[in-house]
Amino acid sequence: MLPVVKNLVSGAIRAPQTKNLLSNSINLLSKRFYVWSIEREPNHKFKKASEIIREKEIFEALEKTKEDSKNPEVIKSILKKAKDKALLKNVVGGSEYVQGLTIEETATLLNMDSTNKELTSLLFKTAFDIKERIYGNRIVLFAPLYISNYCVNSCTYCSFRVQNTHGTRALLEKEDIEREVVTLQRQGHKRLLVLTGEHPKYPFEKFLDALKVISEVRTPPCGEIRRINVEIPMLSVSDFRRLKNTNVIGTYTLFQETYHRETFKRVHPQGPKSNYERRVLTFDRAQTAGIDDVGLGVLFGLYDYKFEVLALLQHAQHLDQTYHAGPHTISIPRIQPAANAPDAIKTPFPVNDDDFRKLVAILRCAVPYTGMILSTRETTEMRNQLLNMGISQMSAGSRTDVGAYHRDTSKKADELLHQNTEYNSSSQFTLNDPRNTDQVISDLIKSGYVPSFCTACYREGRTGEAFMNIAKKGDIHNFCHPNSLLTLQEYLTDYASEETRKIGEELIKKEEKRIPSKIRLAALKKKQKRLAAGERDLYF
Repeated sequence: MLPVVKNLVSGAIRAPQTKNLLSNSINLLSKRFYVWSIEREPNHKFKKASEIIREKEIFEALEKTKEDSKNPEVIKSILKKAKDKALLKNVVGGSEYVQGLTIEETATLLNMDSTNKELTSLLFKTAFDIKERIYGNRIVLFAPLYISNYCVNSCTYCSFRVQNTHGTRALLEKEDIEREVVTLQRQGHKRLLVLTGEHPKYPFEKFLDALKVISEVRTPPCGEIRRINVEIPMLSVSDFRRLKNTNVIGTYTLFQETYHRETFKRVHPQGPKSNYERRVLTFDRAQTAGIDDVGLGVLFGLYDYKFEVLALLQHAQHLDQTYHAGPHTISIPRIQPAANAPDAIKTPFPVNDDDFRKLVAILRCAVPYTGMILSTRETTEMRNQLLNMGISQMSAGSRTDVGAYHRDTSKKADELLHQNTEYNSSSQFTLNDPRNTDQVISDLIKSGYVPSFCTACYREGRTGEAFMNIAKKGDIHNFCHPNSLLTLQEYLTDYASEETRKIGEELIKKEEKRIPSKIRLAALKKKQKRLAAGERDLYF
């Protein structure tokens, strides 16, 4: 490695007088000089990104549907169609599978006036009814775990960008990872989203080693991580196979950030991430390598949210049509302030709360079978509201700076909120929900939701096309509802506060009555007795 680049990687270049040297080093690293994942199977052929994300079609649909969006009867008709499909009514061609909305139908809803209380209320109710029909009242919980914030990319919305020379760079070695995972397990977490930047300081091989460490950590009484999802840089087909062969990962998540080509180019001026074509095709490479659970996402605020929603839909349709499995999840973050990241400090296309609530509900109607993820970028109040508009997964007790979990165990919620709102922090972005995991779970229970740490589908092979076939029939609820009660019982026994345990046990009794099958209820009761006797990790 070049000496200057080596010094940058190690964090040795800091002084102002080395500014020019640092700039040159950044340019070397962030252009094509370094790629995290090398392709060893170069002969695979995929569609062009322009055939998947068809910008002209999106703009035409948004323009064409402006008038229809003003007609309440048209809006009501689209929402009725969305609900009927989710309830398997009037399904075209005798298909038993749930289908979402078309590009034009979704565009019509997007053009709808967000301040029209009657129509937005109907939209929200429809989205909630669809989510309840397919996923029930469960909310799957997870925590993000940042392994390294070293990065060669220059993303204008992220504090991990290579140009940010003021924040502290860090990475977790084996012992650090173990401490972080132990802390998370003692909070009750069973599912993690593991993230890292793109940098030679933390190569892909080292990340694979980290996955093995995470999967092997155990803490008393019954702490273990049962599903590891990953949000990491673009991989080649050959490296996706290596990731798959670890046998420990669930969903591979990658945010396009923005599907608008010109905006993508502007906000990614340098670095491997600036390759729009390669980024769009990442999920095709994943599917080719056998990773059939993938998660889409954009960062709302970089470009017009209406365009981004329709592009997400196009991408989801491509995956469904090509690989018979749409995205397992769609994430919906909004830009929040981040240190030394110009587009995070002054958002180019701000999405107000009314429009944000609307787009969440529309996505639920458009892709009813897909899990929708909400992070702690949003406030407690907004997160509570969006539970009623189609959200099915959310993070709890999150930290977005490296090594923060075991450092922050003694801090109070208000201290953590203050810490994460400081621009000079080492967090990737500002957090707005400071609740700890038990507080999130308690609030969910009080609102009538079942917090779930279930990982059964992943370990039973209900992934990709197999999962979608069940979800599109509306049958996934029959597995997930009793499994969520079992994981909640585990949490209440092993980790919950006394108050949360009390209200959680009452919720479980109530939810048992909602299980329509006497056979399934009897089977659940048997597993609950085994849990009470000390067994763990029981599921259908």
